[in-house]
Amino acid sequence: MSKKQNLQQLLDERIVLGDGAMGTMLYEEGVFLNSCFDEVNLKNPQLVRRVHDGYIRAGADFIETNTFGANCFKLGKFGLASQVEAINKAAVKIAGKSAGKKVLVAGAIGPLGHELEPFGNLTKHQADQAFTQQACALIEGGVDFIIIETFDSTQELLTAISAVRKISDIAVVAQMTVNEENETLYGKRIDKAIARISQEDVAAVGLNCSVGPAEMLSSLELIRDVTDKPISVQPNAGLPRRVENRSLYMCTPEYMAEYARRFFEKGARIIGGCCGTTAAHIKEIVRVVRGLARVTVPGARRVKVRSVQVPLEPPRTQPEIPIEQRSKLGKKLTTGEKIVTIEITPPRGVDLDATLDKAQQCAEAGADAINIPDGPRASSRLSPMVTAIKIQERTKIETVLHYCCRDRNLIGMQSDILGASAMGLHNILVITGDPPKLGKYPDATGVFDVDSIAFTSVVKNLKRGVDIGGNSFYPPVCLVSGVGANPVAGDLPREIKRFKRKVRAGAEFAVTQPVFDTDMLFSFLEAVKDYRIPVIAGIWPFTSFKNAEFMANEVPGVVVPQKLLDRMSTANTREHARAIGIEIAREMIQKIGDYVQGFAVSAPFGNVSIALAALGKQDISK
Repeated sequence: MSKKQNLQQLLDERIVLGDGAMGTMLYEEGVFLNSCFDEVNLKNPQLVRRVHDGYIRAGADFIETNTFGANCFKLGKFGLASQVEAINKAAVKIAGKSAGKKVLVAGAIGPLGHELEPFGNLTKHQADQAFTQQACALIEGGVDFIIIETFDSTQELLTAISAVRKISDIAVVAQMTVNEENETLYGKRIDKAIARISQEDVAAVGLNCSVGPAEMLSSLELIRDVTDKPISVQPNAGLPRRVENRSLYMCTPEYMAEYARRFFEKGARIIGGCCGTTAAHIKEIVRVVRGLARVTVPGARRVKVRSVQVPLEPPRTQPEIPIEQRSKLGKKLTTGEKIVTIEITPPRGVDLDATLDKAQQCAEAGADAINIPDGPRASSRLSPMVTAIKIQERTKIETVLHYCCRDRNLIGMQSDILGASAMGLHNILVITGDPPKLGKYPDATGVFDVDSIAFTSVVKNLKRGVDIGGNSFYPPVCLVSGVGANPVAGDLPREIKRFKRKVRAGAEFAVTQPVFDTDMLFSFLEAVKDYRIPVIAGIWPFTSFKNAEFMANEVPGVVVPQKLLDRMSTANTREHARAIGIEIAREMIQKIGDYVQGFAVSAPFGNVSIALAALGKQDISK
């Protein structure tokens, strides 16, 4: 072309070929993985330009700016949130010098790196502002079109498209990422996701990243029947392998080119590469695809793609099983009866005999359920789910399974909840969890895909027969779901706000941290009275002055008034200290009994006799 055409003109005339990876090439040039690749636009623009030049020499019709992570959230991790405009405009300037008048410059926009509500804390408004800020910088810099890529959330991609459309009518290519099962990260079928995206004002829709060419061909065959928009395909050069501490992509240029030919035959109009794809790959793709395009039937200006109207109905939800039918605990929650649970921590090893004996003791004393914590204070113990299953099998008492968001990704979490319901565990307490660095395993990595608020929303949908991908299933999950609450949180306004969000997300009861300050509990309950769900108060019987000091100083989210510490300090024997601790616990129960629906009493150091004594169900003074 003698002068630069726009994207739509190119698409009307022929197949459009894109570039390959930017991050892979920068890594090969010595940019460390823990560096900010987008900042290289400012620090070493010549390096970025060399990458662009390589793709242009290979025959690419467009190159993407080095701005995949150049939004305020991702840049903020490197202390560069204030540099959004400078980094994006610098990237456009670098690409423009390489592109000249014949090659198009695509402004690359990637995900924000934070989950949107309801799966995370990022609001749609915050996401819109971030995408708008980056898009403005790219468009003001002079890109020819915008490519929004590597999104696994349809909602986030739609937000990005909307942000661009508010400020410009520039052409947009919208690309989602997909797994080997032709699904998004959340389990949504890729054809349904692309059908939804196709309803927006975009020039093309498609797929990039995550999988290699073979898997992406399978996805292409699905999506071509649900859209009449041009389709883009930019796979990875296979999956990376670790070779001598380096990540290497194993697909050869010839292999990538063979699949590019198949993409062409299946109707793709934009073909390029993603992670691991080099200039050598693009050169071979250009050679093969350009040769195919030249022998197509004259006058066939574009590959026809069948247009199909896909009904985009919301997933079929089912009525939740009535709470009183889900569990005995659920029935008591609806009738207002007092609930008593005992907290027993799973063992460190595999021997459950002592734990089962303690659960049996609680059942015989009339407790309603056994609370089973999930890695409290980032400890490592036997699976709480296995513990819960064994307790219910052996003792017939119900359990309340604590479920921590710290250790699992969202897909694994959903699988666990489905499994728990299938195994007859019908009460769950969703908690975010303590960071690993608070425990004895500081080198462990916290996952935290979602927090307790977001996962409560996921559980609510599962109870209506809808999974995280929007797929319907039957029968729905049978669970009574609760959340934690901390009436003495250091940032109480934030805790109150989060509690209200938990209720809106679908929480059906709450269990508090151990209560030692009744006035603070009453203040908290008053503050959330318009969002009240049944509250079960945590009770911890002190066993010694040392134990009271530990609770006061080393357990996150617990406040012990000085007067209680002074009182525990008067004990002159172990038995005396234990008696004072039980007495304090009984006083707490008496003071707050009319304000809460029950008590979750901890068994300090596994001693359930102390817990039962605090409830007046056992006399251990003899």
